[in-house]
Amino acid sequence: MPMDDTSPSAAPPADPSAKARAAIEQALREAELTWESPADGNYVVTLPGTRKLSTTCSLIVGRHSLSVNAFVVRRPDENHAEIHRWLLERNTRLYGVAYAVDRLGDVYLVGRLPLAAVTPEEVDRLLGSVLENADGVFNTLLEMGFATAIRKEHAWRTSRGESTRNLEAFAHLLRDE
Repeated sequence: MPMDDTSPSAAPPADPSAKARAAIEQALREAELTWESPADGNYVVTLPGTRKLSTTCSLIVGRHSLSVNAFVVRRPDENHAEIHRWLLERNTRLYGVAYAVDRLGDVYLVGRLPLAAVTPEEVDRLLGSVLENADGVFNTLLEMGFATAIRKEHAWRTSRGESTRNLEAFAHLLRDE
């Protein structure tokens, strides 16, 4: 005889979004990341970096999936086609996220994961992928898209006797002048 929903032995249906929210919060606590939740199921996480000081990542629990969105770099000043090709080629090697360009030309990492796959381990893996592909390639993207601006900034600072310490990563661009 089939059981109806009112039967005392029927287990309540699991809420996948509640499980996903719990998994996200556990992963964020365990990783000791700075985060806030401005709305139920909406998380804003700050990932500390080495090249890019920090990467802000948004995690949004929807009805069926978790969406991930992180700003990487503003619209490059130059070499758009080369940068877009480089991003597309890298997309074939990324885990859980892909590079995307918005209507302004700014570069983001975006991803979507089914709620059933959201575990603390998977959230950690996904955030690691965001960090690696935002922070790890940041200087490369700056070199490709902002070399002229970097050279101008260096010349301006040098002419005023100001520090160029934060431009040291781009010294090879300056030697090419």
